[in-house]
Amino acid sequence: MKWIYFFLGDPKKHSLEHRLFNTVSLVNGLLNLLGVFGVFYLENYLILVSLNVGSGILMLAMYYLSRVKSIYFILYWPFNLTILFYLASMWFFNGGSIGGNHYYLIPSLVIALILIRNHNIFLVYSIYITVSALLYIVEYYHREWVTGYATEMDRYLDAGGNYLFVQILTGILIFILSRNLNIERKKSEALLLNILPEPIADELKKEARVIPKRYETASVLFCDMVGFTKIAEKMNAEDLVHELDQIFRAFDSICKEYRMEKIKTIGDAYMAVGGIPNENESNAIDSVLCGLGFQAYMAEQKEIHSIQGREFWEIRLGIHIGPLVAGVVGTDKFAYDVWGDTVNTASRLESSGVVGEVNISRDVYEEVKKVFECEPRGFVSIKNKADIEMFLVKGFLPEYMHAVDPKKPNELFQRMYKTGALFY
Repeated sequence: MKWIYFFLGDPKKHSLEHRLFNTVSLVNGLLNLLGVFGVFYLENYLILVSLNVGSGILMLAMYYLSRVKSIYFILYWPFNLTILFYLASMWFFNGGSIGGNHYYLIPSLVIALILIRNHNIFLVYSIYITVSALLYIVEYYHREWVTGYATEMDRYLDAGGNYLFVQILTGILIFILSRNLNIERKKSEALLLNILPEPIADELKKEARVIPKRYETASVLFCDMVGFTKIAEKMNAEDLVHELDQIFRAFDSICKEYRMEKIKTIGDAYMAVGGIPNENESNAIDSVLCGLGFQAYMAEQKEIHSIQGREFWEIRLGIHIGPLVAGVVGTDKFAYDVWGDTVNTASRLESSGVVGEVNISRDVYEEVKKVFECEPRGFVSIKNKADIEMFLVKGFLPEYMHAVDPKKPNELFQRMYKTGALFY
């Protein structure tokens, strides 16, 4: 795959039109040069060799400009006019329509349409139709202008060779187009799945909308950086964004590990939900494991930064469980989001949390108390809501400690967790 990208362009760095031009110019240039070996037995082979070599070198020069110099859009017409000039010349110097040269007019039009991009499609069709019609008309009225074949066998060999060559070229063009379209489709799919969960993306593609869905039991995790503004004032913009990117990339990975759905980041805040879009009964444990993973990562990074003499953030983290509604709203720059009192309460738990700890509500505690050791905080007053009973997750209960790595559940614990053995 690397050598294909080397010659034709990397889909991550080059547009579809650019890669298509690279491919078509390279393939046509090489095929024209190889075509030299099929004309030596013909009467005027010197002219035919010159046409093949000249057009082949010219197309390879355009390939060089496109691949190495990234000049390709302005080469659309020079490339197509080179093809038309080559075909018109071959028409008159190599048997005209009876020699099979008219076969090439179809793939040449296909090439023009593959590369068309923002060019006028009506103009392209008009030029190709006009050139084709003129070639037939001129041949009809001035047959003497067309170089014929010395023998009938020469005509059959050349016509057969042209037909076979056109089949190969057409197959190559179809392969090029389908392969590049598949690459673009996969890129679009990957981008869509980066924005939306797979079931939601599938629904959006099929129905052009997403019907909001209510989930009776989902775990909402909020966290944000403590002292973010103070430390950020001492950093330049590039370093600040780089640090956040590294942190949130790690959080994304931890979320995937524990089946949490990342919803969004807002500045230095991060939000994820367990139990959506695929419902499950263990989302409370998922969210706590995810929260512990977040805190473990941040503690590890703080230690590394401290050794390097650099400041680093810590996070507050809150988790609440309950009903919510999830869906997609709007038509522009849409995103998968969640709404409901559960979301608001989780946000309050985060803002009332303790730095470096996983702060959970009584509802979450009831779901995870058989697995985790929790420290009660009592009822904590929060803004615009009644006091909420909160707990801090201190780690796994003693009976599970033998199966748990201090920073990350090991394989034995993972098996117990996934098979439900933790609940019994």
